[in-house]
Amino acid sequence: MTTGLSLHVGLNKVDPAKYGGWDGELVACENDANDMARLARAAGFKDTTVLTRDGTVENITAELRKAADKLADGDILLFTYSGHGGQVVNLDGAEDEPDEFDETLVFFDREFLDDELYREFGRFADGVRILAFLDCCHSGSAIEVRELLSPEAMEQQFQTREPSEIENTSRLMPVLKQHEIYERDKEFYQGLQRELRQEKGRKEPASGLLISACQDNQLASDGPVNGKFTETLLEVWDRGAFKGGYRDFHRDILRRMPATQSPNFYTAGRPGDAFLGQRPFTV
Repeated sequence: MTTGLSLHVGLNKVDPAKYGGWDGELVACENDANDMARLARAAGFKDTTVLTRDGTVENITAELRKAADKLADGDILLFTYSGHGGQVVNLDGAEDEPDEFDETLVFFDREFLDDELYREFGRFADGVRILAFLDCCHSGSAIEVRELLSPEAMEQQFQTREPSEIENTSRLMPVLKQHEIYERDKEFYQGLQRELRQEKGRKEPASGLLISACQDNQLASDGPVNGKFTETLLEVWDRGAFKGGYRDFHRDILRRMPATQSPNFYTAGRPGDAFLGQRPFTV
């Protein structure tokens, strides 16, 4: 009998002492985590939820490692994150990041590099199905975003063209704050990137599926109850009435989203057609 474990992270704030006075307040991220946990529980997963103040690097990696110790070939991990997204400069412009940035999840105490998440996924046994849903911004710098998205498109998504108001209603860590924190902690992040790069060359990448809230050049919207992506995902899922595989699931979510926020479908390693063709959240 297969086992399904799920971890749901939702951060409505971060620690201002760690982010130069910025608390990153959002509205709907804890709701997203709780609603995804309910979905997972109904699908047969044993779920764990980590909210705001508990959403530290130590706590989240500890939960992922507990799951890695328990799951074996054929089992499944579901990981969901709702909160701010950010970026740090990619050391030496590594080939795996054509835009020369590492995307980050903005945890309570520091930014968590995308390669750190992949390292944690790499701890799982071969054959474990890894499924991740990330409701956060994975955009480039503010210059790139504002060049690629017209003022009209930004106003359509956020009902304003004012950059500060857009940052307040999206899940993008403010770009000036990203630069400030990176300059302050540059040595730490560069050392971490070197370590991760060395490890990456010694191990096959984990196989998994990521469906994220938007493309690299887009922003993810917060909301009064759920983030726009999570809200749409739950509507498409329709309490389990959805029929089809993961590509169908992504397609139907995409169709309901505004053109300014297009969820991404991304596979790492070799997740296999059997996994991708399963009904979503199959344990």
